[in-house]
Parts: sequence; structure tokens; C-alpha cells
Amino acid sequence: MSLPVLYSFRRCPYAMRARMAIILSGEQVELRDILLRDKPQEMLTASPKGTVPVLVLQDGTVIDESLDIMRWALGKNDPHNLLEHLDASLTLIATNDGPFKKALDRYKYPSRYPDEPPHNWQTEGLRFIEELAARLDSQPYLLGPEPRLADYAIFPFIRQFRMPDEAWFDALPHPALHKWLGTLTNSPPFTTAMAKIPTWQSGTPGPLWP
Repeated sequence: MSLPVLYSFRRCPYAMRARMAIILSGEQVELRDILLRDKPQEMLTASPKGTVPVLVLQDGTVIDESLDIMRWALGKNDPHNLLEHLDASLTLIATNDGPFKKALDRYKYPSRYPDEPPHNWQTEGLRFIEELAARLDSQPYLLGPEPRLADYAIFPFIRQFRMPDEAWFDALPHPALHKWLGTLTNSPPFTTAMAKIPTWQSGTPGPLWP
């Protein structure tokens, strides 16, 4: 293959963060946007666990964790210094990907967890929201005046947390948090990452991207 191949699903927040990191790095890949209900055998052969994103490098190396893909891309080229304060970013991302993601899933998809009241998980998720809001009260991004790895890795999940009850979320008394979320949601890396492309058809090349 002439370029790394990225298997992705447009609405997956893990895939969103990987796509944004690739955009911000200036690297180029062959993008294969898939359907999770119809996973291509090529992807499953590369990564049997069957989750996106999956990056297959030219030498056959497979990277199938979103944070590892972000670090791969930015390790090759990091023009915006997103890897600055890396340890602090990784600490925040661990909370996002662990306790907060558990709360998000149970809050957003209550039918999957019928014995667990969604309001309880809304309250649990709010703990992390308020931790982020406290940081943003004194600075525009999570780790200072400019976005870092943590901002791009975390905000797609905060965006999802808003979705079940947008009016409730928007009424939270955290104007700096709302501004941060709006700024990143409307940023060129995210709008580019969310552009729709045709679903990849097995046996055909995907588009060179971005």
C-alpha cells in the first residue's frame, strides 16, 4: 500500500479523535469509512476485536487504539505542539476514557442498562464535566492558552454527553465550558473530520484523506 489505511466510522468519538489528530499532523491516509453493523473482513483480519479506529501502516503494523493513533500521527509531525504537557493530557484522558465513558454509555443508552437509572449516570458524568469546567474557568483550554492532546481527545465525548438532554446541558452554569465545547466543535479540524464520505466498498481503494 502507498499510504497508511485508516478504518473509521464517522460518528464514533474514538474515531473522531484519531481523524482530528491526523488532520492536525498534516499526515495523509487512505480513509475507509465503514458501517459497524457490516464490518469488512479486511478490517477484522487486521484487528479481530472489531472496533474502530484501526490504522494499518505500510509495513503491516496495526494500531487499533485511538489514543495510540493520535500519538503516532503527532509523533510524526506536531506543528501545533499538541503533545506538550503530555503527562497531564494522559491523566485527563484516562479519566475520560474510564469512569466518564462508563457514565456516558449508561446515560446515553439507557435501554441497554435497564436496571441502572440514567439520572444517576447523568449525575456521575457531571463530576467530570465540573472538573473540566473548573479548569476552563481560568484558561481557554484544558491545559492552558492553547489546545493540547487532551482537548481534542476529550471533547467528542463531552459533545456526546450533551446530546441526550441538550437543554439541561446548556443550562449548566459553566460559560467557559460551553465556549470551549463550541469552539472545538466549530473548529476546522473537527468540521473536516466530520465531512461525509461514501461508505467504503470492500476491494476498492478509499479516498486519499484529508
